[in-house]
Amino acid sequence: MITFSHLWVLLLLPLPFVVRSLLPAHRERSVALYTPWFTRLLEFSGRKSSRGASTARRSAVRAVSVALTWSFVVIALAKPQWVGPPIHKQIPTRDLMLIVDLSGSMETEDFQNADGKKISRLDAVKEVVGDFLVRRKGDRVGLIVFGNAPFVQVPFTQDLEASRILLEETAVRMAGPKTALGDSIGLAIRTFEESKVEQRVIIALTDGNDTGSQIPPAKAAAIAADEGITIHTVAVGDPEAAGEEKLDEAALKEMARITGGQFFHASDREELAGIYTELDRIETRNVETLSHRPRRDLYHWALGMAFALSVVTLAASRAIAHRRKESAS
Repeated sequence: MITFSHLWVLLLLPLPFVVRSLLPAHRERSVALYTPWFTRLLEFSGRKSSRGASTARRSAVRAVSVALTWSFVVIALAKPQWVGPPIHKQIPTRDLMLIVDLSGSMETEDFQNADGKKISRLDAVKEVVGDFLVRRKGDRVGLIVFGNAPFVQVPFTQDLEASRILLEETAVRMAGPKTALGDSIGLAIRTFEESKVEQRVIIALTDGNDTGSQIPPAKAAAIAADEGITIHTVAVGDPEAAGEEKLDEAALKEMARITGGQFFHASDREELAGIYTELDRIETRNVETLSHRPRRDLYHWALGMAFALSVVTLAASRAIAHRRKESAS
């Protein structure tokens, strides 16, 4: 669809015709050729001398060309634009940070995949979280992995496929064998400092108690609550385990309670998938959409046509004048 940015400029189209009708015609006086035998010529011709005037002939082709040139100039001044179909873009209204435990105990094969084959806890997390990620359209998603220390694997992004691929590239113990859960929450809070959205959510997945953090998980959760960040905790593994692999459900429940989140325990893949279905239901969001229609300027085409017509008209006028001059001589 073609539209004009300055539609009122088109009112100038009849301006030359208005000026021509209101103003008097151009008059120019010139002196004729004086000859000493002018009287004798009159006598021979039998005519009488008088004051005379001549009117220049107007070329219809030239008049049409000038009118079209003026029209194209006015159209260019009106700034025509081609308006394309509307393009819709969703504005992120929620930042979601996934925190995944990569400690040594995550290699324990006590989960089953969709085919019934035994897989490690981390592989089960990858499968379920990967499916969860592809449904996050409209969100910004980040990924922090932790062992002895936390690391940002994926900063906040709307490229959900890239987030899924980078999650697949994680491996057990790549961040160390211990579990620094509290420090990973602290790193997530620092990552949220640049976030401008109202809904900020952390989903923490771990199968052990905190064994290597400088800041206790409960203290980190309290700071997150002060920043308006909600933490959902997901316990993965056997609650009867002991030692460093012990699952500290009480600490995870306390983290969720402090921030207004929920605690979940996943003992198999189906239960883990159900947790993310429940999180989908809990973490509803308001979708904000921006739409715009791309515009492409077309005024240069009108200017080009006006210039081409001017050149053609000037060349034709000179050719006609030259031909008349040759015929007169």
